[in-house]
Amino acid sequence: MGLYDEFRFKPAHWLPHANLPLEELERVRNIKREDMEYTNENGFSVRVVLDPTLCMVMDVFHRIYLSDVMDKHLTMIFPNQWPAAYSAIAEMINRYNVSCRNVDAFAMDEWADEDGNVAPLTYGAGLGYSFRNHFYGQIREDLRPSEDHWHVFTNENKGDNVYSSLIEECGDGGADVVYSATGWPGHTAFIDPGAPEFAADSLEEFCKLGSRITTETPLTICENSLFAPMGDSGDVWAVPPRAATIGPRDICNARERFELHSFCGPDGSSWQRMISRIELYGPISMECPASIMRLGKGTCFVSEGLAKPFGSWPCGLALGDLGNV
Repeated sequence: MGLYDEFRFKPAHWLPHANLPLEELERVRNIKREDMEYTNENGFSVRVVLDPTLCMVMDVFHRIYLSDVMDKHLTMIFPNQWPAAYSAIAEMINRYNVSCRNVDAFAMDEWADEDGNVAPLTYGAGLGYSFRNHFYGQIREDLRPSEDHWHVFTNENKGDNVYSSLIEECGDGGADVVYSATGWPGHTAFIDPGAPEFAADSLEEFCKLGSRITTETPLTICENSLFAPMGDSGDVWAVPPRAATIGPRDICNARERFELHSFCGPDGSSWQRMISRIELYGPISMECPASIMRLGKGTCFVSEGLAKPFGSWPCGLALGDLGNV
């Protein structure tokens, strides 16, 4: 029995893809582990692995290593916050004496207040704070470039398209690689579905929009209240209401995309399990901004935990199920 067979209802109007046919939601919900991997016509692949974060650490280190030995410039866009991964990359850079002289690294987003003022680098829960301290600051001084190669959002570069232009200038038209992990509403960075600052009449127009200050959706605020910098306790009042972010243009301009879908609790629960499937197997659309990753070359690494089957109890809850509640 399908989820909507016994009790058919329309999802809340403010959800991404709220107008998708229920049958389409049911289709992506029921994709099996053995059917998840593919490579599309644009060179975008899905791979299921045990730990996508370890794959990212390996990939980042390898690219920085090649930029050193080949003496070639490298422009990278990074998500936040990943302090454990970034400190591990820094540890390998230090251990193997890899110079980062050719690297320009960009944080993809930062918090902003209700008036669009960007969080300062002294703000402990800030994304730029983490990027500079847990990544750049952990690299040995003789191996890291000048601090202006580790780019973050500020009040000076928050204007429409300014940060995007910096990426394009450093990267000869775009970043060599962008790393990301989709959020609960299907965003990449803070490119939220329905955000007025990213309104567009077509997907083509949407993909041309660059960096800017944007307004977060309720799902984004809820998601971030579950992360450690905001207390890991559902404290939605601790999450700033706006953000500075890269735009769809920066995703599309990147020469390669690297995604991680791996947010999973110790009990196997995950708020990312359904939106991962919508992004990877639903339509490419502004309704799920992260789906534009599939327009170009790249790989999304999905964890085994996230790939497991899921559903609800449309036929009723048996006593034997209560141990999982």
